[in-house]
Amino acid sequence: MTTDPLPGTQRGTPAAAPRRVYLDHAATTPVRPEALEALLAEAAHVGNPSSAHAEGRRARKVLEDAREEVAASLGARGDEVVLVSGGTEADNLALAGLVRARQAADPARRRLLVGAVEHPAVLEPARRLAAAGVVELVVVPVDDVGRLRTDALAAALAAAPGATALVSVMWANNETGTLQPLDEVVALAAAHGVPVHSDAVQAPATQDVDLAASGLAALSVSGHKVGAPVGTGALLVRRGTALAAVQHGGGHERGLRAGTPAAAQARGLAVALTAAAAERPAVAARLRGLRERLLDGVLGSPSASPAPGGAAPEAVLRGTRDPARSLPGTTLLTLPGCDADALLYLLDARGIAVSTGSACAAGALEASHVLTALGATGEDALGALRVSLGRTSTAEDVDALLAALPDVVAAARRARAATATPPRPAAPSRPLVAGAPR
Repeated sequence: MTTDPLPGTQRGTPAAAPRRVYLDHAATTPVRPEALEALLAEAAHVGNPSSAHAEGRRARKVLEDAREEVAASLGARGDEVVLVSGGTEADNLALAGLVRARQAADPARRRLLVGAVEHPAVLEPARRLAAAGVVELVVVPVDDVGRLRTDALAAALAAAPGATALVSVMWANNETGTLQPLDEVVALAAAHGVPVHSDAVQAPATQDVDLAASGLAALSVSGHKVGAPVGTGALLVRRGTALAAVQHGGGHERGLRAGTPAAAQARGLAVALTAAAAERPAVAARLRGLRERLLDGVLGSPSASPAPGGAAPEAVLRGTRDPARSLPGTTLLTLPGCDADALLYLLDARGIAVSTGSACAAGALEASHVLTALGATGEDALGALRVSLGRTSTAEDVDALLAALPDVVAAARRARAATATPPRPAAPSRPLVAGAPR
């Protein structure tokens, strides 16, 4: 018995796989070919940058040239760059290192202030420092679009003059895309002699990240958010800022991060950051247009395609549509009556990759702490869908999502109704929230 081939194929030739639509760039973005090529080319060479022979000296030059290139792309000097494995390591080093160095100089500095919507890479180290008795942790609330309430920050700083060691506020939120008022944060903290660290992991692809101009004491970046290979990143520490090492060994990275330096990874990071900086204005402008196309298409607009009435008009934007206050490519929506996991799996089955929020919390059943901080209820928060665009995103990608969304939302609602499982509320906040009752 024989079977006829599928239309458009020849017998014996497998059908081409359907095109996937990738809309999860906030989790990770495709590696840039030039960054991968640079990493692989350097990885073919042998040599420990700490060795004195010719091979080691060559590796050291590659490492230091990469450091200077990273610095130039982020408004810093080479000696302000600590090369690390990614954003999480950079955040851990920043919080523990800055706090401990500050306390060594002034033991009264026992308070650590962080924003309520920080990434777990900041919140969890902060909580561990508090649990160990190193700091008193104060979480500063945000408004209904996720911007830090600077009035609450001012109150928290004034509540215990001379007692705050560090303020940590992210550059842009990884779930909502909301940009934080860092200029105000830095000014308020400076009035109390307090350094500010920022998790800037989501920023360099579309924002001008400049350590010198920012007034920040330190900022964290991650390579795989800008097209460098996973496992690359940097902590930038302004000259004159004391930082204690939290990882001990051979005294690498000026004694701040022990371990054999990875010259190949540093080269890949440098190439990706340089490329991102060069294309940033054009990419940001294009993504702003795509985000408007997405929001018009989901929420409804006379010019929206394919559904002028909106693919899901009951959806709620969590964050802000103001382009001056949001990343151009990140959108967080909540869809009433849906479970986020159902939305994700149904879209995935249609070839569309999105996220339910922070990829680092994937699999968790609790509502996102970000949505809870914005005031979303547990049920609403469990229906959250993050769509994040990047340099490879196209209008066709957005339209594919819009075309699939009505059927996917309907199916997710049927699934919710069939199971009728009560949503689990978000876990209660552990530390004291500044400006809110205990």
